[in-house]
Amino acid sequence: MHRSLVLLLVLAFFYCCKPEKKETIKQPEIVANQSNPVATETVPFVWEGANIYFLLTDRFNNGNTTNDVNFERTNETGELRGFMGGDLEGITQKIEEGYFSDLGINAIWFTPVVEQIHGDTDESTGNTYGYHGYWAKDWTALDPNFGTKKDLEKLVKTAHKNGIRVLMDVVLNHTGPVTDKDPVWPEEWVRTKPTCEFTTYENTTACTLVDNLPDIYTESDENVELPDALLAKWKTEGRISTELDELQLFFDRTGYPRAPRFYIIKWLTDYVNDLGIDGFRVDTVKHVNENAWSELYKEASAAFESWKKKHPNNVLDDNSFYMVGEVYNYNISNGRLFDLGDKKVDYFNHGFKSLINFELKQDADMDYESIFKKYNKLLHTDLKGKSVLNYLTSHDDGNPYDKDRKKPIRAANVLLLTPGASQVYYGDESSRDLTIEGAVGDATLRSFMNWKDQDSLPGTKNILAHWQKLGKFRKNHPAIGAGKHKRLSKKPYVFSRTYINDDFKDKVVVGLDLPIGKKSLSVKGFFGDGTKLHDTYSDTYMEVKDGKAIFESGFDIALLELAQ
Repeated sequence: MHRSLVLLLVLAFFYCCKPEKKETIKQPEIVANQSNPVATETVPFVWEGANIYFLLTDRFNNGNTTNDVNFERTNETGELRGFMGGDLEGITQKIEEGYFSDLGINAIWFTPVVEQIHGDTDESTGNTYGYHGYWAKDWTALDPNFGTKKDLEKLVKTAHKNGIRVLMDVVLNHTGPVTDKDPVWPEEWVRTKPTCEFTTYENTTACTLVDNLPDIYTESDENVELPDALLAKWKTEGRISTELDELQLFFDRTGYPRAPRFYIIKWLTDYVNDLGIDGFRVDTVKHVNENAWSELYKEASAAFESWKKKHPNNVLDDNSFYMVGEVYNYNISNGRLFDLGDKKVDYFNHGFKSLINFELKQDADMDYESIFKKYNKLLHTDLKGKSVLNYLTSHDDGNPYDKDRKKPIRAANVLLLTPGASQVYYGDESSRDLTIEGAVGDATLRSFMNWKDQDSLPGTKNILAHWQKLGKFRKNHPAIGAGKHKRLSKKPYVFSRTYINDDFKDKVVVGLDLPIGKKSLSVKGFFGDGTKLHDTYSDTYMEVKDGKAIFESGFDIALLELAQ
């Protein structure tokens, strides 16, 4: 009797003192380390709808100031043409802080981190070092300005722990420029002329991209010896025996000739085999015979599967190795073929799951439905089974969308809601300045990340919050990038996306340019009456009645998902 009385008193206290649950509309805010554990556990990762963050390793975050100067790289440079300190440790720090998770990023692509030329070049645009990573000196080593192999290993492990894939940026077709510290590679390895004209297949592939950028004979099957300078470097570093033994094993296993491209393919795929790199972003694709990309993909895929077998507890999913290519000026409207003047090439048939799409920036000011309908049609017809990587700003596109950063909200809506994969260029989410006084050429696109603006400018905080909300919705719903699009209502503008793969089904509804306050969104034929929905943008819940989702929020956008 006594124990029953105690139980009754406890129950009475619980019910009378339990706080009343109130529904609130959250204003946009930045919350460190915020993530959605449900998404990482139950939502499959789909490369076709990935949200990829692209950054210049040297310009993102300086995690280790002790590695800022190496190889006496101290000559004065043109504006934004020298090293500024960003490194792999800096990227890892931001992963750990939850910066990428807050943005809904599920893959990171950073510029190449292999050892760069030690000297500088006097170009028309100003004296320049290889801060950007595209001027390789030794593919088998990391540049100390970017960090060590242990730093790269930690980055990959940290990214994977947070459900983020890692894309390495790779260069197969050229070395770095010749300087007083960096002699030209042997003539059996590289050509130094003619300069490409880009009007035929031959004068696009069998030529140097620009002056003083020695071009690898990637088309050759002739055996070549390793450069004496590289052998001497390895000997000085105490690793010549290891490197030579590994090369012997590689060529014995594959049966490839010791031609230039196969050395580099071996060196690049080592990072996959050793670290579990998830994919490559491939530079200057149209500058190389397409068969070389098939060979790179074959070896990278074998390395990836080998790593998975050796690390079964660290495997994220059963996705195969991913390659996305930069075929400069490829447009989604081209479909699968790229015209080189006298020959059309299907790069998708040579290892590429996706190509970077240069067309979205031209489409970005069309009405939303025209953009979404166009991309939906192309991706589910001409490009079915493949994808594109959309972008609006980038590191070497001198004509980006909204260069003056006057339309950051529209940029987010277009980039993150257009079918296909999305490439967020570092600082898109915080309106990093792209018009730097004194910077010439593409250097103006490559200023250091504007972290201080995020902390001090209210407008920047609101812009960042918008990118975060759209990005997380995209990450949690493969239907946005990889699903099928359908307009549900013209005014207000409401559309649906549906993605089905085996037993997984994802359905969402999005409204844009909506009235502030009370909203009535038509979902008839998509969500049935009685369906409980959640607007993730305002954190508001509702129930479908008479084919409509009716609710109030202080925003002009709605991102509707099934309520959990």
